[in-house]
Amino acid sequence: MNLRTRIVTAVAVGCHLFLALLPVTSQTPAAEGTPQASAAAIPGEGEPVTIKAREQEKKGDLFLLHGEGEIDFRDYIFRGDEITYDSKTSEVTATGHVTLDGGPHDDHVEGAKGHYNLHTETGTFEEVSGTIGVRYRNGQTSFSSSNPVAFKGRTVSRDGPDRYIITHGSITTCKLPKPKWTFFAGKAVLNVGDKAKIYNSIFRVRGVPVFYFPYAEHPVERLPRQSGILIPSYGNSSRKGTVLSDSVYWAINRSMDTQLGGQYYSKRGWGLNSSFRARPTKDSIFGVGIYQVFDKGEPGTGFDQGGREIRLGSEAHFDKNTRLLLSGDYLSSFVFRLAFVENFTEVLNSEVRSTGFVSRNQNGYSVNVYAQRYQNFQSTLPNDNIQILHIPSVEGASVDRRISQSPLYWNFDVDAGGLARREPLFATADYVGRVDFRPEVSLPVAWRGWTFRPSFGARETYYSQRLEPTGGILGEAIDQPVNRHDFDTEVEVRPPALSRIFNKKIHGRTIKHTVEGRAIYRYVHGVDNFQNVIRFDSRDILSDTSELEYGVINRIYARGYHCDPVPKTVNLGQDSRKIRDGFECGETSREVVSWELAHKYFINEDFGGALVTGRRNVFTTTAELTGIAFLTGPRSLSPLISRLRVNVSPATSMSWSLDYDPVTSRLNASSLDFNHRIGELFFNGGHAFLRAPGEVSLTGTTATVNHFSQYHGLLGYGHPDKKGLSAAFSASVDGALGVIQSSGVQGNYNWDCCGVSVQYRRSGLGPLKTEDQVRFNFTLINIGTFGSLSRNDRIF
Repeated sequence: MNLRTRIVTAVAVGCHLFLALLPVTSQTPAAEGTPQASAAAIPGEGEPVTIKAREQEKKGDLFLLHGEGEIDFRDYIFRGDEITYDSKTSEVTATGHVTLDGGPHDDHVEGAKGHYNLHTETGTFEEVSGTIGVRYRNGQTSFSSSNPVAFKGRTVSRDGPDRYIITHGSITTCKLPKPKWTFFAGKAVLNVGDKAKIYNSIFRVRGVPVFYFPYAEHPVERLPRQSGILIPSYGNSSRKGTVLSDSVYWAINRSMDTQLGGQYYSKRGWGLNSSFRARPTKDSIFGVGIYQVFDKGEPGTGFDQGGREIRLGSEAHFDKNTRLLLSGDYLSSFVFRLAFVENFTEVLNSEVRSTGFVSRNQNGYSVNVYAQRYQNFQSTLPNDNIQILHIPSVEGASVDRRISQSPLYWNFDVDAGGLARREPLFATADYVGRVDFRPEVSLPVAWRGWTFRPSFGARETYYSQRLEPTGGILGEAIDQPVNRHDFDTEVEVRPPALSRIFNKKIHGRTIKHTVEGRAIYRYVHGVDNFQNVIRFDSRDILSDTSELEYGVINRIYARGYHCDPVPKTVNLGQDSRKIRDGFECGETSREVVSWELAHKYFINEDFGGALVTGRRNVFTTTAELTGIAFLTGPRSLSPLISRLRVNVSPATSMSWSLDYDPVTSRLNASSLDFNHRIGELFFNGGHAFLRAPGEVSLTGTTATVNHFSQYHGLLGYGHPDKKGLSAAFSASVDGALGVIQSSGVQGNYNWDCCGVSVQYRRSGLGPLKTEDQVRFNFTLINIGTFGSLSRNDRIF
């Protein structure tokens, strides 16, 4: 026998023995902890199927898996203690710890028994608990959907890759096996990626039946927007009585939706609340909302305080240089806002503003086409308000631009349009034309750290109507044009900034102190008809002046290791700063203290005859310094303005604005605000003070000085999304009258899938807004909120 014959014989015998021993070795237990693996395919598709188990048997087309059986197919894994797999029909039958995991939505089904077809992806499981949108990896759990769902059922049938039919079971978004709330239903159809339809269900909280729903829907998708009836709300008010409300929501398409709702006030009547939102393109948004109350009369007086408020907002970017903005607000009466608007800050606001414009900014030039409506309610009496209209107008401006190769720079500001003003005892024409134009030339100079900027400008303004002074204060608008013209000059000087870096560190931080000074001389001449100009906006309060403004800013910087809160999606690239627990940390510099002092010396004490003794005078020069009126007579000194800001850390900040009048040796205004947080404990407090000067009234008498003083504070623990208990208390006190204007207390308690909030609030703003309210809400994650406590009304 030659060598070739011997090799062929040996190979044949070896292969024969291997084939003969295969059935025997497949029944031999594997080494402990090492399951056997085999390969198969889904019939008709050729897709691979991997089979694992501690013991395997193969009888024809049947694979019998014993102990920790596992079948991997497509992107699913099927497990069970005992599994029978028919490779011809793709049928799988399993008992004991049966699970099905995987799929694009991270399905997890766990039961005692199961029958499943790998090809059709259909089957039935018994005594089931499962989840959708929850990923289990290496003992860790993570959410892969914004709306994860957990379910249980006596039987659960999988009727395709994205559809489950649950019989005699429950659906919840809480953790199993002891969920805080559940929908118990005889039947539920769960469409993965869409929604769950629940029939004849009982809603239970901690096992206690709360409500019966003949039909309900639960979103099961990553971006949930479903049409339907929202969860109703309930509340109670001492002035409105029992408050019941509900709304219908319609998701028109992926870029538009609308909501129509109503309120019932047992003591007052009915309310209507509706809204519409749209995003026509990726660079534009639009929204409108209406709130209206049909009041049956205030209890005790029968006075109808009903009305409506309509708000509109829109924004669009046509290109990187062109933008459209609409912000509209219509309020039928101030009484309506006081009686029915819930937000305390909004109730105190007597102004209503609407504006719309199209602007284009390019190469240092800007052009705006705009319209505005301003309304200020003076009292709760009908028609006691001031209205100022800017009928579509055009304005243009430019930044400083160099004149050829010279050291001179120029800029301009122009405005043309129509205006109107109406108030009790005074009204202009429906359309008052105004054209305002001001060019300016400047010569900026920098020398050894000093900067100088002398400038010269001129202004010409035309009005189609003029103000004719009469025996009263307001005067009369007559149809005679008036021209206002002036020339102005200004010299601004800024010395080099002084700075020092201290060698001694404070809390490991290097401290730097800088001092920046400035002085500006300003001269305006030619406004000899100030009393003939109708006031519409800031362009109309220009007066003659000769003044010197001077100020200084102290800044303190700290350089060291800081941690600032940042979004989780921030991309730092090659930056050395790191993100730890939601904070961006690293070696940085921060401004911790900024303190500005400013003052003006008026050489022209009567402002070219524009000042009227005994009245509050507001001119361009005073408004640029402070928003608090202080001119009631000739004077050479303005109030001293102090603006202090302190930011020690992201958890601690303080701001204090103060106006001190050296002429009267008293404070005109002060606004102090302080914020501090220690862990979950937070505090906010402050004081606001205003002393408005008296003036001659319409009857010729001198009004007393108006004082306003308010203290406000907020003390709380936690935050709205904190698991467990959170609470806060707030109060606002009128320091002048010694009464509590507003107070409230709110408590929250959140579990893993739901939360409850309760709030008591009292408002004491006079007879129209003295009210006690108890509001609450109960929130179900990914379902909605039941109750009367809205997001805008929360204390924290």
